[in-house]
Amino acid sequence: MLKIGDFSRLSRVSVKALRYYDEIGLLKPVSVDRFTGYRYYSADQLPRLNRIIVLKNLGLSLDEVSRLLDNSLSIDHIKQMLHVKQAEIRERLQEDERRLGQVEEWLRQTEKEGIMPEYQVLIKKVEPQIIASIRDVLPSYGHIGPLYEEIFSHLGSNGGRPAGPTIFICHDHEYKEQDVDVEVGVPIAQVIPGSGRVNVYELAGIEQAACTIYKGSYEGIGEAYKAIMAWVESNGYQITGPDRELYLTSPADTSDPASYVTEIQFPVVKT
Repeated sequence: MLKIGDFSRLSRVSVKALRYYDEIGLLKPVSVDRFTGYRYYSADQLPRLNRIIVLKNLGLSLDEVSRLLDNSLSIDHIKQMLHVKQAEIRERLQEDERRLGQVEEWLRQTEKEGIMPEYQVLIKKVEPQIIASIRDVLPSYGHIGPLYEEIFSHLGSNGGRPAGPTIFICHDHEYKEQDVDVEVGVPIAQVIPGSGRVNVYELAGIEQAACTIYKGSYEGIGEAYKAIMAWVESNGYQITGPDRELYLTSPADTSDPASYVTEIQFPVVKT
C-alpha cells in the first residue's frame, strides 16, 4: 500500500489531481484511513492511471475518459467516441493551419515592406438583409451617385427607413472601365413597395466573406482590392460571387474624402 504522496511521486501525477480523481470517481484509493483521512493506493492501479493520462493527452475531457474506462461500453461506442475526438482535432488543426497561413502572410508583407501590413483581411459571416436597390449598366463607376439619389427619393415617397450603410455590388466578372454592370442598395428596416426601377428584396447573406477596411478617397481603393485579392490567393481561398462595398463613412457623412471608410467584401470558399 502506498500513501498518496508516494503514489504521486511514483506516477508523476500531482496529489491535487489524485484527490480530484477520487472526488469524481475516476480513480478511487484502495482504502482511506477512517481516522486520519489518509488515502492509500496500490501499484496495481498504475495501469488505470496511465490510461487516464494517455486519454487526457488525446484531448478527451475527464467525463469522456470516465466513460471510455467504463467496462459496460461496447467497442462500437468506444470507436464512435474516438472518431468524434479525431474529427474535433482535425478541425482544430485546420483552423490552426489557417492562422499559421495568416501569420506567414503578415511576416512576408512585414519583411517586404518593413512595416506592418496596411490592410488586415478577416473571414466573417454576413447576414442577409432587406434592401432597396437599382441594378443598371453605367458608362463608368463614377455614375453611381444618381442611382442612390433615386433610391432615397423612392424611400421618402414610400415611408422607407434606411437601416445600415449603403451598398455597392459589382456584377461584372472582371474589371471594366466602361459599361459596368453594377447594383447599388440601401438596407431598409421593413419591406416597402418597389417600382419599375427600384427592386426591394432580401439580399442573400455570405457564409464566408473575406473582408478588409479601406480609408480614404475612392480613387485609391484599388490598392485595398489588390491586397485582399493577394490574401485570398495566398491563403487558399476561391472567390465565389460578386464583391461588395459597404460605405461606412461616405460623402453623405463628410465632405473630406480622406475620411471616407469603406468595407470591401468578397464571398469565398476554402479550396
